[in-house]
Amino acid sequence: MFKYSLNVNNLLVKTITIKDDVYKKLVAQKGKDESFSDLFERLVEKDLHSGVNALNKLKGSIGLEDGVKKKILSDIASKRSERRI
Repeated sequence: MFKYSLNVNNLLVKTITIKDDVYKKLVAQKGKDESFSDLFERLVEKDLHSGVNALNKLKGSIGLEDGVKKKILSDIASKRSERRI
């Protein structure tokens, strides 16, 4: 359920319904002077950054012989050009 309204500061406010156990988990994660909006933003940013960081950690971790690497890159380029046709 979403409820849209306009508050005094001209900010769009959304009301969401969550289960009580989820609310308790969020409260436990929320900082003392942190709003729920700030908490959600922090959690989303953390999740986005952790995904990017995980990919960055993998970069260069797989060693391939030059011939195999060239074959894989050639196959990828071929598949890309097939889709563009």
